[in-house]
Amino acid sequence: MIRLHFYPSTAAMVPHILLEELGVPYERVLVDRANDAHKSPEYLALNPNGLIPVLVDGDLVLYETAAICLHLADAHPQAGLMPALGSTQRAHAYKWLMWLTNTLQATLIVYFYPHRWVEAGSAAQNEVRAMAKRRVGELLDQLDAELARHGGPWFMGEAHSLLDAYVFTLCRWTRHFSDDSPVRPARERPHLGPYLQRMLERPALQRVMANEGLSPAYV
Repeated sequence: MIRLHFYPSTAAMVPHILLEELGVPYERVLVDRANDAHKSPEYLALNPNGLIPVLVDGDLVLYETAAICLHLADAHPQAGLMPALGSTQRAHAYKWLMWLTNTLQATLIVYFYPHRWVEAGSAAQNEVRAMAKRRVGELLDQLDAELARHGGPWFMGEAHSLLDAYVFTLCRWTRHFSDDSPVRPARERPHLGPYLQRMLERPALQRVMANEGLSPAYV
């Protein structure tokens, strides 16, 4: 049995979506981050970084969201979560996956947790947060431009892939941006907005929202 250690609305949503898309048996294990369960000795034995998610698949214990996604794609090739091995499309999928985790997600983390880089409560913290948010806006524009470039319904074009779960999750994290700054949330961009609505129509994603106890607005 696959076990996904998760907390609602975190990066764990990405493999959660993939597992629902795959339709394979799995168990969700809530890591109560609100009570620091991700810092417990038991959880640190699974992921010494104290970050969510962790996937346990038999004897395999795996952390890092992108690695978990690639494992699920490789373990279930019939699902077509990635383009064919050795193809140009596969190379571009690798590129975008690394960009999502190392560029967009990393910048969002700076926005949400500026105290990891500068002293909490300082003027510098507010400046770091503002600069990170501005950069996220530029990166969302890049996602929007990619959708406009190929004109397909999904991020890689005509074929739905694991990248869609990742793009959706990170775009969801921007849903409150319009509340306090001119940086627009992902849903307000001309191509990302309809794309996110298409994602929300997928039954697997609807199940994820219910499983995680989330309420509208989802993006």
